[in-house]
Amino acid sequence: MSPEKKGRKNRPPSGLVETLGILLLGALIQAASWMKGDALVFPGVPKILQAFFRLLGEGRTWLQAGVTLGHLAETLAISTGIGVALGLCQGLSDFVFRMTRPVMTFLRAMPMIVLTVIIMVLTSYDRVPVAASSLILIPMIAEAACEGCRRIEPELIDVYRMNSGLTPRVLAEVHLPLMAGYLRQAWLNAAGMGIRMVVTTEYLVQTRNSLGKAVFTSGYFFEYEEIYAYALIMILLVLLLSELPKAAARAVQKRKTEL
Repeated sequence: MSPEKKGRKNRPPSGLVETLGILLLGALIQAASWMKGDALVFPGVPKILQAFFRLLGEGRTWLQAGVTLGHLAETLAISTGIGVALGLCQGLSDFVFRMTRPVMTFLRAMPMIVLTVIIMVLTSYDRVPVAASSLILIPMIAEAACEGCRRIEPELIDVYRMNSGLTPRVLAEVHLPLMAGYLRQAWLNAAGMGIRMVVTTEYLVQTRNSLGKAVFTSGYFFEYEEIYAYALIMILLVLLLSELPKAAARAVQKRKTEL
């Protein structure tokens, strides 16, 4: 047996390791609660879990999660569409890359709170969560698309150039599949960062029936255990969203195998 296979065989199950990680996180939270010595501001793990399961059983929580997920879906759709198109242009043209680099750097360096305030002035409050979050995520996805485009083997590019010019079909059937790894990782990062930004902007503009508004209300009434419970709910949503690209990839692979 090779050392690599032997090491893989002796490796503990991933589920066990992740469970230990969750227990470690719970222990750290409980230790922080004991160190703080203020059960109101930093409640213990049992109280947080009690609030978590109570919120999961309320229909209002699912309505709030639905509103926030709707904002996140719009954000990911807009940022993915614009980011991939811009990244392709940057990867195919040095001129476009150099021209747009200052704008991308500006958006990446702009503090989210400042950008949110500017958008609050420019547009109505109900559009702020999607607009502000999209502007933050576009550079991330564009950078991944640009890098993926530039990493395509030149030999593969030469093959399609012998038979066709650069057409939408070539972009869809050649470039995008070869960039899939970069785009998938960027999408996973964007989903996690996106839900945090959406909830933050919802908090700032007081979006009705949203998780951001729920967090604000819990803080206003000093129900801090609910704040941590909502954080757990958001973590679960991110984990579910991160599984979507993997599930889609498995479905596509299974489809190809059947064909």
